[in-house]
Amino acid sequence: MSSVLYDTPGPRARTRNVVLSVVFFVLLGLVLWWAAIKLDDKGQWAWALWKPFTTSEAWTTYLLPGLGNTLKAAALSMVIALPLGAILGIARLSDHRWVRIPAGVVVEFFRAIPVLLLMLFAGEFYVRSTDIPSDSRPMYAVITGLVLYNASVLAEVVRAGILSLPKGQTEAAYAIGLRKGQTMAGILLPQAVTVMLPAIVSQLVVIVKDTALGGVMLQFTDLLNARSTLAANYANVIQSFAVVAVLYIVLNFLLTSFASWLEGRLRRSTRGTGAVLGAGTVEDLNAGEVGGSVPAGKTG
Repeated sequence: MSSVLYDTPGPRARTRNVVLSVVFFVLLGLVLWWAAIKLDDKGQWAWALWKPFTTSEAWTTYLLPGLGNTLKAAALSMVIALPLGAILGIARLSDHRWVRIPAGVVVEFFRAIPVLLLMLFAGEFYVRSTDIPSDSRPMYAVITGLVLYNASVLAEVVRAGILSLPKGQTEAAYAIGLRKGQTMAGILLPQAVTVMLPAIVSQLVVIVKDTALGGVMLQFTDLLNARSTLAANYANVIQSFAVVAVLYIVLNFLLTSFASWLEGRLRRSTRGTGAVLGAGTVEDLNAGEVGGSVPAGKTG
């Protein structure tokens, strides 16, 4: 199907795409075959190296606690970064320069700094300026770095999502007497959520993966750090890397699958119904009695 950005390929283009796909998969298969042979030559396929992952000790002592810390750090970072990013993104759209400019400075500053540097700086800050216990400092540092960086990125996602909506949405809201705050909370943000969701989910996946930086540099006992301890005890470095990689793949796949389901549900639930605002609803909105949203029972 043709669109503005995509033309339906013709017979020659389809043939070329099939040939390129076949060549790619053949080359990929050869690379995997070569890697498998090299691993076999070094004895890396020996069952003794993979057997620890069939025991409960490897999971309950190392992998599952590390996975729990990864999920905990990622969840806390998401919970803090999402509303903070929304606030900063909305602030960048403010009509007041004293709000818009500082918000822009904060976003651009933290977005330009590598997240690892933010983690290291936060770790040093907590060591030198706080009384946080030493065993908790790595998690605090990881969460701080993830929140500062990802909130700045999400702020731009929110701003772009709101700006992508047709201007007629805002003009229609003003025409019925809504204030800017009511328009933003009740009309623009609910519609922009569906537009922003793919980008937000991509950033949440980044948050999950970036927790590994704390495991490497700050000795945060996440999944990757637990892997190193396990590999030291069982002498199966490559095997532990493979298992942890699969765990990350499964975790992120579940996250993106849930997001796809949620996006589809939001799209179905936000389709236009043809309802028209009644005069009573507009008066209630102007009086602030409905908190910026339109109750279903008050449509004309």
